[in-house]
Amino acid sequence: MMVRPRLLIVDDDDSIREIVKIMLKDYDVIEASDGEEAVRIYKMFKPELVLMDISMPRKDGVEATKEILNFDPNARIVGLTAFARSRGKEMLENGALEVLEKPFTRKTLKELIEKYVTKAVA
Repeated sequence: MMVRPRLLIVDDDDSIREIVKIMLKDYDVIEASDGEEAVRIYKMFKPELVLMDISMPRKDGVEATKEILNFDPNARIVGLTAFARSRGKEMLENGALEVLEKPFTRKTLKELIEKYVTKAVA
């Protein structure tokens, strides 16, 4: 039986998480609604890839990315944002593999995941 890669979607917008979950129905998707929850869930499940929104209340994506990478230096995190120009660089400087600008297509998202998850599973 093939194991479905586990992905963590982190976004404070319920509708974005729902849309991404639908786009990624071929994966085992877990969710977090802010950076604090993301760190806690990452430590529990160690997903193959984290799709991290940058601007969130309580703890933003940059802080959560730093914490996750501190816990697991091999964590693979991709930033998701509508503000790529202003915050994308900050996300990359703190360890994100790349930043995907919202809105994005299912095709773009799947290509991005395959780029990192197949490396993880292979």
